[in-house]
Amino acid sequence: MNLRRFLAVFAARNREFLRDRMALAWNVVLPVLIVIGFAFAFTGDGKALFKVGVYGDAGTTPALLRMKHIQIIPVARLDAAITKVQRHQLDLLLDREKGRYWINDTSANGYILARLLTSRGPAPERQTVSGAPIRYVDWLIPGVLGMNVMFSSLFGVGYVIVRYRKNGVLKRLMATPLTPLEFLSAQVLSRLWLIVLVTSLVYTGTNLLVGFRMYGSYLTLLLVLVVGTLSMISLGLIVAARMSNEEAANGLLNLISWPMMLLSGVWFSLEGSPAIVRQAAQLLPLTHITEAARAVMIDGAGLAQIGWHLAVLLAMSVLFLAVGARWFRWE
Repeated sequence: MNLRRFLAVFAARNREFLRDRMALAWNVVLPVLIVIGFAFAFTGDGKALFKVGVYGDAGTTPALLRMKHIQIIPVARLDAAITKVQRHQLDLLLDREKGRYWINDTSANGYILARLLTSRGPAPERQTVSGAPIRYVDWLIPGVLGMNVMFSSLFGVGYVIVRYRKNGVLKRLMATPLTPLEFLSAQVLSRLWLIVLVTSLVYTGTNLLVGFRMYGSYLTLLLVLVVGTLSMISLGLIVAARMSNEEAANGLLNLISWPMMLLSGVWFSLEGSPAIVRQAAQLLPLTHITEAARAVMIDGAGLAQIGWHLAVLLAMSVLFLAVGARWFRWE
């Protein structure tokens, strides 16, 4: 790789993006408006739906808790579920193996469910925890920023390179000493640092206005952002590899992005969803970005806890880059 040629393409792509004020403003303003809108729209007592986590055999849940408007959520890890009770993400946690339950002593929903649970028959052993509630906007912000990264990456790389090919830019570049590796690397790195910078600024600005919960490390969260952005950019390269029609590329990019936005837990939790939906969601990079970021921000997770998500995102990046580079054509 020739560093001089690489830096020339890298600088040219940066200038092109920064001079496009409409695209730059859209990448900054849209996520801010979404976050602020949801922050005000969902301020208050939250939803009336009761959520009960059950550790052990969920089929033996008392009949009083299997009524309409009470959602039963099987849990696999007791410690993680107790944390959710502290954060008001679960109203009550029932341990069927040892006959005990947990509620948050500041939760009105937990109080009602506990009274309902103990109204008939022998009462399980009561445990209480304390913790501030997680607002919907705290839960939402990782998904919104991940969604913004997805659109910026896919359309900022895939759509742009297709436009280059249609306008004959790639054909002219083919006549220069520039290699595909130098060109694609410059595109990836240029988009990577711009998206990381813009997303960091958006998070910082909205955090000053809303005040998000943050229990983990900002450096860990930044690592999730970098690795997740790389995987999304790499996915965009596959679309850009050979297509020369902007309309077709736009349709394909939407076909890729919309299922991710709907199935990756951006707007609502997938807990309690059918197993096939949760399994399909694990094939999407946005799922791992959102879950890793939420784990860091809401649960205070470190690298050990989110290592699985980072490993999957890196593996996806390598796969997407390899396929995109292999399929890439100048014309």
